[in-house]
Amino acid sequence: MCGRFSMAIDSDNLQTALALGQMPADWKRRYNIAPSQDIAAVRDAETRAVEMLQWGLVPFWAKDPAIGNSLINARSESVHEKPSFKNAFRKRRCLILADGFYEWQKSDKGSRPFYFSLRAGEPFAFAGLWENWQPKDQPAAALTTCAIITTAANETVSPVHERMPVILRGEAMWDWLLESGETALLSLLRPAPADWLRAWEVSRAVNNPRQDGPECAEPVQSTPA
Repeated sequence: MCGRFSMAIDSDNLQTALALGQMPADWKRRYNIAPSQDIAAVRDAETRAVEMLQWGLVPFWAKDPAIGNSLINARSESVHEKPSFKNAFRKRRCLILADGFYEWQKSDKGSRPFYFSLRAGEPFAFAGLWENWQPKDQPAAALTTCAIITTAANETVSPVHERMPVILRGEAMWDWLLESGETALLSLLRPAPADWLRAWEVSRAVNNPRQDGPECAEPVQSTPA
């Protein structure tokens, strides 16, 4: 699964690096983004505007928005079939902006957190889904939520965890928003090449979602893997 990630690049540099449109006025660097928080996403391939969506997908048919707490990720192998995700897969896909993510390796001494990023530290996107949810009797309680799609881990991530988020770069980002055929969309949901990524162990401070400073992504050891 993908339960924490970072987006710690300033607004102007991110906009330039990914050729994005309008950015949120209140943009903040984030080092430890957790479920239920607002995350930066792109839903429209033409405007490429960056919006803030709540992490944890609430299907339009849900009776209780608490379902979003268990729908932070969607598996690439079944995203086109699962009732919670199949409608969004067909009609409501998004890019979730990131510059790294965390996974935990289980050990006899407890889980050890590791941080993964592209080798040059540049930003990228996770393949995502989004939904609008609104209770009939409380229009002011409307939510726009999202989930990150995961796939099997590549050779860099697999020593730590068996799953990883789907990473999109370049034209694949916009193909994810523009394609309509199921086969073409599913072909994008594959593990990133192992040589794209670097990894290192980080402090268990990242376990606390209230910790959101650069120390969350700093290596425990001096040299990244």
